Amino acid sequence: MENLIIVRGGGDIATGTIHKLHRCGFQVIILEIPKPSAIRRKVAFSEAMYDGEAVVEGVLCRKAGGIQEVWRILEEGDIPVIADEHCNILKHFPPLALVDGILAKKNMGTNKAMAPITVALGPGFEAGVDVDAVIETQRGHDLGRILFTGFAAKNTGVPGIIGGYGRERVIHSPASGTIKNLSHISDTVAKGQVIATVGEARVEATIDGILRGIIKDGYPVEKGLKIADIDPRIEEKKNCFTISDKARCIGGSVLEAILYLQKRKNMKFLAFES
Repeated sequence: MENLIIVRGGGDIATGTIHKLHRCGFQVIILEIPKPSAIRRKVAFSEAMYDGEAVVEGVLCRKAGGIQEVWRILEEGDIPVIADEHCNILKHFPPLALVDGILAKKNMGTNKAMAPITVALGPGFEAGVDVDAVIETQRGHDLGRILFTGFAAKNTGVPGIIGGYGRERVIHSPASGTIKNLSHISDTVAKGQVIATVGEARVEATIDGILRGIIKDGYPVEKGLKIADIDPRIEEKKNCFTISDKARCIGGSVLEAILYLQKRKNMKFLAFES
C-alpha cells in the first residue's frame, strides 16, 4: 500500500502526527495496547480503544476488532486503531512508513526492517541505526528537529513551561491503586482541591487552572505515574479539545521526514538502476 503509514501509539502527541498525515491524504493505521493510559484523552485517538471511536478536530478514529475490520474502516475513509503491541499487522499491511509514537523513552522493538521508511519520536532511538529518522520532542529551540544520525535529547523529567509553571502543573499518583476521578477534563480547579483519589490517597490540584488532562477513571495506577496535567491559563479552556502546539510541530516534522526519505530513497534506487 503505497500511501499507508502505521503508527505505534495513539496518545496526544502521536495523535498530532496521525491527524496531519490523514489530512494530507495518507491512510493511517494505529497500533495500541488494549488499555492505553493517555492523560490528554480529549485529543488522543487511543480513547477509541475504550469508547469504540474518538473524534479529534473533525477526524474520526474507530476501533477495529480484526484485520477485515481494519480494511473496512480504511475503505470508509476513517482511521482504524487496533490492539497490536507487537506489530503483527505488518504481515497483512506492508506500509510505506512506520512511525513509533509510543514515547516510552526507550525502544519497544521498532527497527528499520519493519518498513521502507521508519521514524521515531523522542529519546530511546539512534537515527540511522534503529530507525531512519528521529524527531526531537523536547520543548525548546530544537523541538521538531529531524535527526538522521544520533539521538534525541534525553528525557529530563521536567515538563515544559506553560504560563510560568513547569514541574508544578503535572501531577503524579501519590499511591498505587485504582483512580477515581472527582474532577473532569476542562474543569476549573484550585490549588489544594481534591480532584481524584487513588485508593485512600487524595490527589490534590497543585496549582490553580484548567484540568487539561487526567487519566481515565477506574484505571489501575502505580505510585509515581503521571496522572493529570493542569494548565494555569484559565482562559484557555478550548485547549483541552484541540491538538497542542507541540503535537502539531512534531506532526509536521514527521510528515517532512517521510516525504524527504521517500524522495531520497527513490533517488538512490533510480541511480542504482541506471
